[in-house]
Amino acid sequence: MLYKAIFRVFLSRLNPETAHHLGMFAIRTASALGLLKLLPKNNKKFSALGLEFNGPFGIAAGFDKNAHAVVALGELGFSHVEIGTVTAIAQPGNEKPRLFRLKADRALINRMGFNNDGAEVVAKRLQDLRASGKKLPVIGVNIGKSKVTPVEDAVVDYRKSAMLLAPFADYLAVNVSSPNTPGLRSLQDVKALEPILVAVQKEALGKPVLVKIAPDLSDEDIIEVAKLAKRLGLAGVIATNTTITRDNLKTPQDKVAAMGAGGLSGPVLNLRSIEVLKLLRKTLGQDLAVISVGGVETKDQVLERLNAGANLVQGYTGFIYFGPFWGRKLNR
Repeated sequence: MLYKAIFRVFLSRLNPETAHHLGMFAIRTASALGLLKLLPKNNKKFSALGLEFNGPFGIAAGFDKNAHAVVALGELGFSHVEIGTVTAIAQPGNEKPRLFRLKADRALINRMGFNNDGAEVVAKRLQDLRASGKKLPVIGVNIGKSKVTPVEDAVVDYRKSAMLLAPFADYLAVNVSSPNTPGLRSLQDVKALEPILVAVQKEALGKPVLVKIAPDLSDEDIIEVAKLAKRLGLAGVIATNTTITRDNLKTPQDKVAAMGAGGLSGPVLNLRSIEVLKLLRKTLGQDLAVISVGGVETKDQVLERLNAGANLVQGYTGFIYFGPFWGRKLNR
């Protein structure tokens, strides 16, 4: 209730990206002061990807792009933190404004454009984190194509990121599904995707490799990606990324149109994300993992995903609308 009041009165009046940076500063400061260590811990162990998690629910890529808040997010109760998306070449992302709230829908539209410090800098940050001796959640590293890299050179780009980051990751996620990098989604075609996944696997040092797909793929294309993942021996699939559709929103269409292009996240994704989860589980069998993400807000929705065959569940947008203790609440 307190967070909702603060959000309504203060945070919701700030530019969304400014509010995000302020929130990151607040949780990092609270962690540095030892305040988050006072929170009750979830000691229930959960196994997936050959790893041990403190619960099934983690925070999706996009929240902590540069691995600045891994410790704090773990202390807040997220069982795993998927950092990134990280690219081989550092990049500022798209022009601002590039993040928008749809409060009536508890949703976000973003066209951030993979703004990040680059694989080399983030790898060094993770190396230092691993050497610090601090208690860490499971760390996934989400990698994507650098904007300046032509699509035809994507394999080399992904390989470089994997080579630099794999030593410090618990698992790698290959992002070919963001709508905010020109040409990126074309890499979901199995012919383009296969050499990328093979290259990443070769650099992964035996760590689990997953591919992250969009909800906007047809069922037929989802099945083809799943078959490819199975054939290559991937650890699994992350489903789903944000959507480019604007259907079934409460926010007036003219306001949505004024926000412009970008990926939509939030509860509106819930039904499609579950559909994709069930389709993947049916196609993959029980051997490969599925991390289900998109539209999750409540403990009942987490349980629904697990019962539908998800091995792990992730969220992001709910953090904005429900506050910093949201992940801990769902895992407990």
